Amino acid sequence: MSPSVAPAVEVISVRREFSGIAEPVVALDGVDLAVSQGTLCAVMGRSGSGKTTLLNLVGALDQPTSGRVEVFGERVDRLGSSAAATWRRTNLGFVFQSHALMPSMSAVENVELAMRIAGHSRAASAEGSREALRSVGLGDRMDHRPAQLSGGQRQRVAVARAVAPGARLLLADEPTAGLDTTASAEIFRLLRSLVDASGLTVLMATHDPLTHDFADHAVQLDSGAIAPRVET
Repeated sequence: MSPSVAPAVEVISVRREFSGIAEPVVALDGVDLAVSQGTLCAVMGRSGSGKTTLLNLVGALDQPTSGRVEVFGERVDRLGSSAAATWRRTNLGFVFQSHALMPSMSAVENVELAMRIAGHSRAASAEGSREALRSVGLGDRMDHRPAQLSGGQRQRVAVARAVAPGARLLLADEPTAGLDTTASAEIFRLLRSLVDASGLTVLMATHDPLTHDFADHAVQLDSGAIAPRVET
């Protein structure tokens, strides 16, 4: 990374505690993480290690107990709820383990809805949603509803929906957890191609062993703390 280019994501000495019955539960304990722009970074670890908590902080869905969270140079840990919602609409895309598509809508309608919510015009949303689905290899499935698509195809629609509004950063929380090995590899290849082709930055929480074949780098979370980096 060039010294003149700020990281896409910078997490500095972040601690996140939640109230417990007897004492606070520490989900993250002094986490430091920098993710270069235009890279795919994987945060790995077992269930309960703090992966989702970290993504929530980066996505301004939660605030740290202490420390700093900067995304593209902005202190997102200082944003109020209204400002955070606006910031997410213009900067972030989210992909979750469940595709969370509207079952009554076709693939293109699901993507178009996301673009309209982000403020795009009807015409731009109509064209952009189709282009996004073509970019994820679903040009021939645009009018299919989720029930007519395979698990991998549904997740591809979810990726298209996340990036179509113009996201600079994609947060993916266990995006392959419900897929078989073949479909998982397809999603990893798709994310890799989006990073390489468009300069998108991807921060992904996962325990999928395929990660090391596709990520630029990976970090391991263990009980809320980051272990030494595992280079891929």
